[in-house]
Amino acid sequence: MKKILSALLVLVAQQAWAQHATTETLFSSKSGKKTTIGAYGAPAAKFTPIDGKFGLLTGGYGGVLLNGKIMLGAGAYSLVNNVDMPTVNTNGQKEYLNLWYTGFVAEYIHNSDKLIHWTAGALIGGGAAGRRNKNWWDGDEFDHDHTYDNHGFFVAEPYANVELNITKFLRLDIGASYRYVAGSNTTGITDGKLGGPSVNVGLKAGKF
Repeated sequence: MKKILSALLVLVAQQAWAQHATTETLFSSKSGKKTTIGAYGAPAAKFTPIDGKFGLLTGGYGGVLLNGKIMLGAGAYSLVNNVDMPTVNTNGQKEYLNLWYTGFVAEYIHNSDKLIHWTAGALIGGGAAGRRNKNWWDGDEFDHDHTYDNHGFFVAEPYANVELNITKFLRLDIGASYRYVAGSNTTGITDGKLGGPSVNVGLKAGKF
C-alpha cells in the first residue's frame, strides 16, 4: 500500500509540474498552465544565393501549435530585390527574376520552455519563376513589374533554427534552410539555380 501511495504522489507531482512549468524568457520567467493548443505567426527573411547573386526573400509562416511542440500551418515567400537574368530578348533589355513560393509547413520545437532551444521543420508546396522588366511601357500605361515566361515548380525546403524566448509571447529565430526546386522551365534559369541554401531570420508572435 505504501508503494502504491508513493507512486501516486510522484505521478501527481509530475502532472502538477507539467501543468505549471516555468517558461524561461530573456526579460522574465513566468510559471503558468502549459498551453495545449496555441498558435503563432512569424514574419521572416531569407538571405540566399540565386545564380551566384544575392537574393532577399521575405514572407513568413505560422499555424496551430499543439502541446508546445508541433506546429501545423502554412508559409509563403517572394523575392524582393532585383536579381539579373541572362538576357534572351532581341532588344538586349535587362531582365530580372520574378520568384515566389508557398506551401504546407510543419515544425517541431524542442524544449520550448528553455530560454534557448532549437526547432526544425519543412515547407512543402509550389511556386513560380518568371522573367520581368524593371520598367515597361505598354502604350500609355507604365508597369514596373511586367512578368512573362512564368512557369510553376515544386518546392521542398527543410530548415533548422536556434530560437530565443524574448517574452512569453515573442520569440526570435535564426537558422538555415535548403530550398529544393523541381519542374521550372523558365528560359535562362534552371532548377538548380533557383534552389540553394538560405540564412533565415524570423520573429514569432503568438500563444505558446
